Amino acid sequence: MGCATGVKPLKKKENKENLVQNINLEEKPMSSTMVRQLMPEFEMDAYDAKTGHYTTVKSDDYKGKWAVICFYPADFTFVCPTEIAAMNAHYDEFQEMNVEILAVSVDSKFSHKRFAETEPILKGLKLTMGADSNQEVSRAFGVLVEEEGVALRGRFLFNPDGICVAQEVQADSVGRNVNEFIRQIQAWQYASKTGEVCPAGWRPGKKTLPVNTDVEKMTGHVGDYITIEEILS
Repeated sequence: MGCATGVKPLKKKENKENLVQNINLEEKPMSSTMVRQLMPEFEMDAYDAKTGHYTTVKSDDYKGKWAVICFYPADFTFVCPTEIAAMNAHYDEFQEMNVEILAVSVDSKFSHKRFAETEPILKGLKLTMGADSNQEVSRAFGVLVEEEGVALRGRFLFNPDGICVAQEVQADSVGRNVNEFIRQIQAWQYASKTGEVCPAGWRPGKKTLPVNTDVEKMTGHVGDYITIEEILS
């Protein structure tokens, strides 16, 4: 863990006591973090804004790919369309990085279509919008607000092994930063490819920490290798 190289899924613990007693308890929600967990299996209706047609999306569609599952509270709201539009503005860049994006809310596919067609800021939308109408997907990802029946702003990045390497979950009033998210994807892709680790604020071309080859030399001496000025530049 910590700054170790590589990402492995956490093993889920089995509640042996309940198995022995055969107690029928209500299923508990999963851990509040998806990081190092495998992508939950799902299948749901969707609206493909790029083609203008309804479709079906499932977790198997994202196997072997870098994938972003991005939840938002609801169609026809206020912060949500700005986030979707910001992600869409970088659609070609995501494609160049071989990253697939799925936006998800509890609204129906019909609502998604109408939302995409009538909200001016979503003109030219190319994203696919998942319709989690039964709220099962939001619940599986741990972002469902049960008493309200909507999802929090949860954004999850999965590597090609299907393991979540980064997540960001926020309440309703503040939108997320797509530029920072792209930076994180670049860092994760570089770290996964090279086995090196990326310091705070790393961007392509900046210094990494080659702990895969110099772990003993760097232990306790990171400041001899990289300065705070380099990190913040």
